[in-house]
Amino acid sequence: MAKRKAATTGARQATRGDRASGATGKAFTDEERAAMRDRVDEQKGRPSGSADDEAAVLDRIAAMPAADRAMAERLHAIIKASAPALAPRTWYGMPAYAREGQVVCFFQSGQKFKTRYATLGFSDKAHLDEGQMWPTAFALTELTPAIEARIGALVKKAVG
Repeated sequence: MAKRKAATTGARQATRGDRASGATGKAFTDEERAAMRDRVDEQKGRPSGSADDEAAVLDRIAAMPAADRAMAERLHAIIKASAPALAPRTWYGMPAYAREGQVVCFFQSGQKFKTRYATLGFSDKAHLDEGQMWPTAFALTELTPAIEARIGALVKKAVG
């Protein structure tokens, strides 16, 4: 038993050492590290809810690849129309919408983390609870009028 414990501990230490030295790969992708840097910059910046927050969101949207940019622009308009009480701001470098400084929903470009779809997500501050289980993120590949209507209803419910 002592041999087995020593072997397991040695394997664990080797793995930790390899991770620390980067031998087995990065703990975070370049995109994840960039998002974390964005979040730190956001926390160092101005207080949430300032007029500059919407400009920062629009700048981030404008910098997205065409397909994600078009989707983010439509989502921005839908969210502002459906829940005018939500204030646009950036969150991890992506467009987000907050109530009293707390993010309620956010858009994540598919290109941001090299995924095959964009994501509309809701935080635990959103009032979407339905029983013991409910969705908190939705994959988006295209916005149709029916999907836009569903998003508007979800956002209204989230702030309700």
